[in-house]
Amino acid sequence: MNVSRGDIVLVAFPFSSGRGGKLRPAVVVQADALNARVTNTVIAGITTTTKRVARAATQVLVDPTAGEGAASGLLHISAITCENLYTVESAQITRKIGVASASIMLQVNEALKAALGVS
Repeated sequence: MNVSRGDIVLVAFPFSSGRGGKLRPAVVVQADALNARVTNTVIAGITTTTKRVARAATQVLVDPTAGEGAASGLLHISAITCENLYTVESAQITRKIGVASASIMLQVNEALKAALGVS
């Protein structure tokens, strides 16, 4: 599946143990130049567990009922967890459900910097 940075997709998200997985939403964080060239893409997981967002610089809150989150395609208030990055085969992506706004992606950029320790 062709994806772009900022797309919110459903993907067979692998468990950290490497055994099995679960269909979950994720946001594509890999650069579009790579998305067009390689068969893998880097994604950040999305969870409905939002209790750590306020104190974790690595997480971004998305409210699908608010203006910035309306195009996300998410059903519940969720957190993009930039400390949980995965490389998946594009074939594992089931479908695109929405897109993260430019404002949310700016926050994701900052959260990625915090997660990776870069400035």
